[in-house]
Amino acid sequence: MEKTSATRIALAAALAAALALGALASAHAQVSDDVVRIGVMADQTGPYSANGGPGSSLAVRMAVEDFGGKVLGKPIEVLVADDQNKPDVGLNIARKWLDVDKVDTIVGGSASSIALGVSSLMRERSKPYLVAGTVTADLTNKSCSPMNVQFLTDTYALPKAGVQALMKQGVKSFYFITVDYAFGQAFQEDATRFIQAAGGKVVGSVKHPLGTTDFSSYLLQAQASGAQAIVILNAGLDLSNALKQAAEYKITRSGQVVSVFGMTINSVSAMGLDVAQGLQLTVPFYWDHDDASRAWSKRFMERYKNGVPTYIHAGAYSAAMHYLNAVKAAGTDEGKAVAAKMHELPVNDFFSKNVKVREDGQVMRPVYAVQVKKPSESKAPYDFYAIRAEIPPEQTWRPSSDSACELLKSK
Repeated sequence: MEKTSATRIALAAALAAALALGALASAHAQVSDDVVRIGVMADQTGPYSANGGPGSSLAVRMAVEDFGGKVLGKPIEVLVADDQNKPDVGLNIARKWLDVDKVDTIVGGSASSIALGVSSLMRERSKPYLVAGTVTADLTNKSCSPMNVQFLTDTYALPKAGVQALMKQGVKSFYFITVDYAFGQAFQEDATRFIQAAGGKVVGSVKHPLGTTDFSSYLLQAQASGAQAIVILNAGLDLSNALKQAAEYKITRSGQVVSVFGMTINSVSAMGLDVAQGLQLTVPFYWDHDDASRAWSKRFMERYKNGVPTYIHAGAYSAAMHYLNAVKAAGTDEGKAVAAKMHELPVNDFFSKNVKVREDGQVMRPVYAVQVKKPSESKAPYDFYAIRAEIPPEQTWRPSSDSACELLKSK
């Protein structure tokens, strides 16, 4: 009887050990294909390539290197693709990455039309979508997803701050020059809402195709409108060209204000301080903000021959680092588990200090009100911005009371 009991105890111990080993093996098996793959999708060669593009790819690789090149004992691979600002191209890339290349997450800085399609696909496949460059507010509003995390800014926050700044200066009437696709439409709709809520008026608008080089007719229409402020709602090369031509036409001499609600620092570099001086905007990151941002930016610029890091580059680094920390904490690269950890853990990196990820996927970071310096005020290369104020997140992002996202409204 004692022998039988002892045998049973030994068998139970052996079974427990086997189960423990099995659980350990299962945890390791949760790293699909024994590799964690990060896809970086953006415009690599077109009008938005300097905003993100190759710089975002470099930033993600830097994050992987800083993390140690492995997670859960498995190697990390980075894949890069050029979506050419075309929705069909971007979606086909995403499908191939998920179905053939077994990509575990996508860092997206693409046009809004591409990002919305990729977001739907990532939700279907239960894979985290790390938004770092795309600014449509729909990704955290009516098209929100438990797989989406928005690391930077959007078409709600940018015009909200821009309208407030202009209205404080006494501007009451506005005219928009807007790029003709989903990003521009959302930008203009939100800006119009903020203007009307503050007692202002939109006296007119005109749309231009992506990649426009001649803005003369649009600027002349805006000038003839008599609006106190002409607001240019585009980005990249479009924005640089529009602002350069506005300066050539000397529009501001008639008393009209030329304004932008969002701009990356490479646009300032491209057009020069003589054109950009005095512009007021909000940014989630500035390379010369503090010691940590300067140290990271120095490393980045040593490897990036196109100049200064944009906030999109910094956001791509932040996205990749937060994702890898979530994989480590979850003990797996399984999409739902990692997305849950990304929402649970605070974002911490060289420009994010214990930043909360809200239920709708918005990273609740502060943003900075900056003004572009005069040429005489700039004392070093890329010394472009004077930081005027830090705007806390509760004043920046869409409040839950104004949200159409069920993930946020249900909390």
